[in-house]
Amino acid sequence: MTRIAIAGGTGMLGRAVSAVLEEQGHSLVLLSRQARTAPRYEQVVQWDPVSRPAPVDALSGVQAVINLAGEPVSGRWTSAKRSRIRASRVQGTANLVRGMLAARPGPQLLISASAIGYYGPRGDQVLNERASSGDSFLAQVAREWEAAAEQFAAGHRLVTMRLGIVLGHGGALKQMLPLARLGLGGPLGGGRQWWSWIHIADVCRFVVRAIEDLECSGTYNLTAPEPVRQREFAHALGSVLGRPAVLPAPAFGLRLLLGGFATELLDSKRVIPERLQNSGWGFAYPDLESALEGLIAGGRSGGQPASV
Repeated sequence: MTRIAIAGGTGMLGRAVSAVLEEQGHSLVLLSRQARTAPRYEQVVQWDPVSRPAPVDALSGVQAVINLAGEPVSGRWTSAKRSRIRASRVQGTANLVRGMLAARPGPQLLISASAIGYYGPRGDQVLNERASSGDSFLAQVAREWEAAAEQFAAGHRLVTMRLGIVLGHGGALKQMLPLARLGLGGPLGGGRQWWSWIHIADVCRFVVRAIEDLECSGTYNLTAPEPVRQREFAHALGSVLGRPAVLPAPAFGLRLLLGGFATELLDSKRVIPERLQNSGWGFAYPDLESALEGLIAGGRSGGQPASV
């Protein structure tokens, strides 16, 4: 049994990861601004990641830390929203690392989230982990986010997860489903932009691997092997729901409604998980339609897919 601390454990991905780790018998500590007791956590600790370092007492004796904390990027990007997006990731990660380095005995592993927004808009270019960073707002945030986590890397093991669009019971898919069920889930903009996605179960499986495999370190693209164009995503979702997906959402309307966040939906990032593929790691959900079918069927039955 490993004692593991999770920052950002109340979000969709944090809940799924903690459920898997709990099933394996690990002892879990939640670091949260809203310290609401959850059955799967042995300890819940109040912590505002932007205002102060993570509490040393809570991290002493912890073997691994999973950092999933961050202001949601969805919604209209006002100046205040942009500030929260940046501070929650960059300052929050820096404060987490400060607490980890001060703990005695301290954690030896940090699994830290990042995002494929790191690459910025790149059209049809295929992007592996060696691709350069972009110059968009989220690319700048991701670079600073990863740099903050790198402060832990000297003498310790750091695993950075550049996450694609995570498909689960919540998040992006939850926002898409209402319109898709009405037959209004057509292409966004021209629909030619590449969307790089991953099933939440495969993210959870990777976290388990990162904890167990001492050779696992560095940066990994966490995306399914086959990114799809956005119009293909819309068609697959409509097909699973048995609804048409032909009515497009014009780019100007999205920008008017969502501001800066619309750019992320309209930009193209064709990201591949080269390091995982080269290691022989197999995806539980390598294709989009089976991923969507499992999630939507699970949602109708009121449960999670068995692999989550």
